[in-house]
Parts: sequence; structure tokens; C-alpha cells
Amino acid sequence: MLREPEIDEALTALDRAVVEAVRARLAAGGWPSGDAAAIALRPFLSGCAPSEAAAVKAVMGRLEAARAPLVASGGLAQGLAADRFGLAVRPVADVEAALKAVDNGARAVLDLGGRPWWGRLLARPDLRIVAALPDDRLSRPQAFVVARETTGPTGDDRSFWVTDSGWTDARIVQALSGAGLAAEPLAASGGLKLFMLAGYVQAEDGRLHDAPGSLSGVIGAAPLF
Repeated sequence: MLREPEIDEALTALDRAVVEAVRARLAAGGWPSGDAAAIALRPFLSGCAPSEAAAVKAVMGRLEAARAPLVASGGLAQGLAADRFGLAVRPVADVEAALKAVDNGARAVLDLGGRPWWGRLLARPDLRIVAALPDDRLSRPQAFVVARETTGPTGDDRSFWVTDSGWTDARIVQALSGAGLAAEPLAASGGLKLFMLAGYVQAEDGRLHDAPGSLSGVIGAAPLF
């Protein structure tokens, strides 16, 4: 015999509060920049358990996806984008289609692996890496969010630098360390190498003036949570 479920009034009140908060937050609009959003969000995650932090970031990601179009190229990128931004993310066939979408106002989530698309950003200073997923300090980036915007420092960031130097990774890391930069190799392809730099490093940072390579530069930065 079927029994009508008992409704927990306390849980109902909490669920109602979540729905009302989401509705109000959507109506209020987004932050003016990604760095402002990161600075605002970070204190709320302090002290959260990993499962709580993941839930909060997923909610905020879906709010972000509701305001602006998002595309993703690559298996890892699509999975990480769906986890953070939900099913509003539109998969596209390749990097070319993704970058074209960015030119038209979208944000693109792109796999780190495969062809060195990140090298193209040296010639496209209007396109920048603005986020990296996963974005916790214990994980290496597997996908990047690219957009037509430049983010500022949030107080806890990592930057991304490309070079065509033929030196070994260890020698490049040593050279950057001598200039005061903590670097870690991320990827290499097509004669280009991608490194992660600790902190927020600007493209014109003087510490990079004598960095290895005849073609090199910072292609963006991403906050850590």
C-alpha cells in the first residue's frame, strides 16, 4: 500500500531559501570582472569541506553560465565544464570553432592537451586565459577558460607563460627562478612550451625581460580557490 511521504518543514524552508537566493542572484546580474567575482567568492569557501566547496562553486558556475554563452572543446574540457557550469555549455568540434565563438562574445573551455592552441594567444593579446580547471591548489590544470577580457590579481593566482626556447624544462625553470619566478612545466608541443608561474604575473613584468626564448609571453592568469 502506497504511503504519502512526510514533508520535513525545516528542509522545505531551506530548499525555498535556496530557490529564492538563486532567483535574486540572477536578477542582480554578474560581477564586472572575473577577478572581482573570485575575490568575492573566496572568503565564502574558507572553512568549507571539499564537498561543500564543490557544491558552492557549481552553483556559482551555473549562475555564470546563465548570463553568458559558454562553449567547450575536448573531452576533459567538456567534462570539467559540465561539472562547473552545467549543461548550458555547448560542445564544439575543435579549437578553431571555440576561438571563433570567443571572438563572438562567448567563453571557451579548452583542453590543455593536444595541439598547442595556447601558443596562438601570443599573437592574440585580446584573448586571454581567465580561469583554469580544476582550480584548487592541489590540482594541476587540465583545461583553460579563454575569453576576451583581462583579469587582475585576486591575491592567490597562477599565471601562464609560453616560450619557444629549446632549453630543457629544468634549465628554463632554473632561469626563471633566478629572476624571482617560481615556474612549473605544463605542456610542450610544436616547438612551444607552456609553463605555470606562481602568482599574478603581468605580460610586461620586468622579471621576464631576459627569459629564455625568442618568442615568449604571458597569456593569462587564473585564480586559485
